[in-house]
Amino acid sequence: MMKLAISALLAASAAAFAPAPVGKASTALSESFENAIGAQPPLGLYDPLGLLDNADQAKFDRLRYVELKHGRICQLAFLGQIVTRAGIHLPGDIDLSGNSFDSYPDGLAAVFGPDAIPQAGLGQIILFIGLLELFVMKDVTGEGEFEGDFRNGFIDFGWDSFDEETKIRKRAIELNNGRAAMMGILGLMMHEKIVDAGGNNPVIGLFISYDG
Repeated sequence: MMKLAISALLAASAAAFAPAPVGKASTALSESFENAIGAQPPLGLYDPLGLLDNADQAKFDRLRYVELKHGRICQLAFLGQIVTRAGIHLPGDIDLSGNSFDSYPDGLAAVFGPDAIPQAGLGQIILFIGLLELFVMKDVTGEGEFEGDFRNGFIDFGWDSFDEETKIRKRAIELNNGRAAMMGILGLMMHEKIVDAGGNNPVIGLFISYDG
């Protein structure tokens, strides 16, 4: 399960970083998508796996939607990691047996391992995420301006008051923050496994030696 999670994060972030390959396929690719939001200096259009080779607009939009979703999830995951490792947890108990939220370990250990939350709790989390995916985190009303626009006429935060240039800039910021979060949460997961394997490099910490 751990290897699968890391592989999924690597695949999700791969379509977001590295110079486009040079050649006939990349020429057509560049002509089609080189000015898309997120194709910006210093890397420009970045598709190391060739996912956009001979792609049409529908495929590009689908990949952009997936990239946005993974980025948003990873931003929440990264924030959750640093907040809980700073000692901040939800108050109260996680179950009827009286186990408090802070009685369980942080990070992956809260889900996998001997001290993880009960399987029933994990099932509830998966069910909740599934319900969000099916009924909430989507363009329900059909009013979305772009792939990943899930406002549904409800949440706005002043978006409609922005000019087009500001909207493009903010969408690019979200993409970049999501890309950074994908790499960030992957790094935190790797550090956690290093510690589990006997290394001395903490999940949250800089410039501390690692006994490889």
